[in-house]
Amino acid sequence: MSEELFDVVDEQDRVLRQAPRSEVHARHWLHRASHIFVFNSRGELLVHRRSATKDECPLMYTSSASGHLSAGEGYELAAVRELEEELGLKSPIEYLTVIPSNGAATSFEHSGLFRTVTDEPPVFDPGEIESGEFLPLSEVARRLSESPELFTPCFSNAVRLVLGES
Repeated sequence: MSEELFDVVDEQDRVLRQAPRSEVHARHWLHRASHIFVFNSRGELLVHRRSATKDECPLMYTSSASGHLSAGEGYELAAVRELEEELGLKSPIEYLTVIPSNGAATSFEHSGLFRTVTDEPPVFDPGEIESGEFLPLSEVARRLSESPELFTPCFSNAVRLVLGES
């Protein structure tokens, strides 16, 4: 299996070239990711704990589903793909915004944010996700405030928009 290719982008999110995932991460080049916030009909947010085998931020809590964009892929297409790959869900998504990269604080990623509402039970991909749970937004905010080191930097930045703290 060949290594994933990412678009390397500039500060304005314009594609400069393509490079292998390992090189993009090693050189801290700007690239793209999508994050999907899955809510149930009670307004609770699905938060998951990353698998211990993840190369970045293992066992940390993060967005319901997220992932890098492949070279040439758009934010929305990646969001739909990640939602299905990581959670086994097919649900209409709503575009929220793109958060520009802020260097290491955002893992050198421009992050497309999306949301969906579904009561379908997620089926976690064990290679990606150790566990997950739906939480009231107040509980997400409390945990993030009390133990920010348990959450990925990208999630910490992105969820502020969801919590209305922009």
